[in-house]
Amino acid sequence: MDRTRFEMLHEHFLYPELALALLPHAFDVRDGAHDEAHLLPVWRNVLKIANVEGGDTEILVAATILHDSVWVDKASTERSKASRLAADKAGELLIALGWPDDRTDRVRHAIEAHSFSAAIPPISLEGKILQDADRLDAIGWIGVARCFYVAGLRKTALYDIEDPAATRRQPNDISYALDHFRTKLLGLSQDFCTPTGRRMAAQRSATLRKYYEGFLSEVG
Repeated sequence: MDRTRFEMLHEHFLYPELALALLPHAFDVRDGAHDEAHLLPVWRNVLKIANVEGGDTEILVAATILHDSVWVDKASTERSKASRLAADKAGELLIALGWPDDRTDRVRHAIEAHSFSAAIPPISLEGKILQDADRLDAIGWIGVARCFYVAGLRKTALYDIEDPAATRRQPNDISYALDHFRTKLLGLSQDFCTPTGRRMAAQRSATLRKYYEGFLSEVG
């Protein structure tokens, strides 16, 4: 992304000078499910939650921009390390900008704990907010689009024609895109951390289930 695009994008964030410094490092690999079109909705979710729940917005700006800054393929056995690697990268960047260790560590924790695959419980309020905000972008209509986009990149089949709902087999989202609803997406709304996040998740989860059930009805 060129400098002009960064200069346009940074205006969406609080602390725009910080955002401008960090945005060039937001993605080492960019795809249509992990790019600025994901980053901005996550930030909007962060703001909606923080406006009710509180939280340090400077910490949240840094953690949001850098939460996907290291890419590891979802099929890789190293996938669970992605958020830790992103946290390390964030720490180096923020220390270079003169941030004190205690605030840098708060950003690092929020980034580490946002990831579903890392399974690190968020302790700080900022960590809880970022985790909720990121998961909100995985459900609802946007979540449906992102799910099938990633499946297309990996050349995954849409569904198992013999057993679309995985009633007689173990769900396998490496082979079938629709199975990802069962392995992850439909259960995400049960694990939100903040009251505001849970309310937002309930609405989006209902949309997600409606899509899933509609899909199954069409394929029989």
